[in-house]
Amino acid sequence: MPLTSLSRRLAVAATLATTLTLGWSASALAQAWPRAQPIKLVAVFPPGGSVDQVARILQGPLQQQLGQTVVVENKGGASGSIGTAAVAAAPADGYTFAVVFDTHGVNPSLIPSLPFDTRRDLAPVALVGTGAMVLATQADSPYKTFADVVAAGRTAKGVSYGSIGSGSLGHLAVALLARGNKLNLVHVPYRGGGPLMNDALAGHVPLSIGSVFLTKPHLDSKRLRALAVTTSRRSGNLPDVPTVAESGFAGFDAPAWWAVLAPAKTPPEVVRQMNAAINAVLKSPEVAAKLAGQGIDVRTDSPEAARAFIDAQIDTWAKVVKDNDIKAD
Repeated sequence: MPLTSLSRRLAVAATLATTLTLGWSASALAQAWPRAQPIKLVAVFPPGGSVDQVARILQGPLQQQLGQTVVVENKGGASGSIGTAAVAAAPADGYTFAVVFDTHGVNPSLIPSLPFDTRRDLAPVALVGTGAMVLATQADSPYKTFADVVAAGRTAKGVSYGSIGSGSLGHLAVALLARGNKLNLVHVPYRGGGPLMNDALAGHVPLSIGSVFLTKPHLDSKRLRALAVTTSRRSGNLPDVPTVAESGFAGFDAPAWWAVLAPAKTPPEVVRQMNAAINAVLKSPEVAAKLAGQGIDVRTDSPEAARAFIDAQIDTWAKVVKDNDIKAD
């Protein structure tokens, strides 16, 4: 047999052996999961925020569902990208997952030097839920309805609105609304929800855009008035507040969202098992009620549906960032 032919056959045999070995290893890993070691949920924001709360709400019920210890580790910074990068680089063995926020869909266009590829290096496991953002105004404000804001936005003077920061989803949602409908809405960035709410309550900024969790206590105290929510359906927490879509802007939908991700090469069977476990937990009335308290409506979708949702978010906000030349704080 010619040497070249023999070499070619040996190369094919080596490739086949490697493929079979990798396939067997992935299969063995999937069969052993989750018995080998504790599972880590990396909350990609500091303690106290909604990402941390979601991770801790899931932690206990997931332990029961999986029969394995689940630990939460906070790794915040750079709009969640530091913790996400750590998970993207972690072993793809089904024992490290990221709990992310909607900034995950914005960061690829807003942070030019991300140390990972959002689509290629991470595998969506489950979409935990979505939530509305609330456009609100101080109780004594002249803006009684969302229509009043639209009318002001059609004037040369326009109207200012505050968000939790430049490049936040609230900022992008209003920028999308303003550009598409020729409204003069001027952004005032704040460094977080606390400073935003302080100025909104004092009337220093006419409008605020923030999560239900951030805004609702001040709606309940009657110090702020809700004008509209950004989701396509009304929020279960604020059933009397109209959506932007039903207020004359059909099709408008800008939800906040939370999801669980894994390193990209995690075996698909492990991803499916974790997805099933998360969905089982989300169907618990107690868990759903706790998430509702955070302004989150639960979702129980497949990994494929989660990927489709996240990919659509990345595409939507990349265009908004580019069209409006938005820069991170």
